[in-house]
Amino acid sequence: MRRSLPLAILLLAASATIGSARADDAQRFVLYFGSWSALIEPAAQQTVAAAAAAAKQNADATIAVTGYASTIGSTAANTLLAQLRAQIVYDELIADGVSASRIILTATGPTSFLVEPVESRRVVIQVGKQ
Repeated sequence: MRRSLPLAILLLAASATIGSARADDAQRFVLYFGSWSALIEPAAQQTVAAAAAAAKQNADATIAVTGYASTIGSTAANTLLAQLRAQIVYDELIADGVSASRIILTATGPTSFLVEPVESRRVVIQVGKQ
């Protein structure tokens, strides 16, 4: 029997949050994705736009884009999914006017089982000194 996730968790997975943790003048933006999805939902698109705006305001900043995936499923599939999520966000940043030469693209694949699967399905954009 398949268990359904509570609606609140599904909404969290499809939404985006903006966090501005300042460390060395860096800003952090986090997008969450649905299970086995690399689709950027409208709320997540706003997060990408906010990160692009922050990058444009700080012309010297480097932009690090890191993709993650959960541990549910095979490591190979999750690693590819993390790479795809990061690439899609990278492409969106470029479409929003950020120079590709300023973006560092990485993907870590599955994250620790200590992190909830919903929190693992994310891309983190760090704008600032890397």
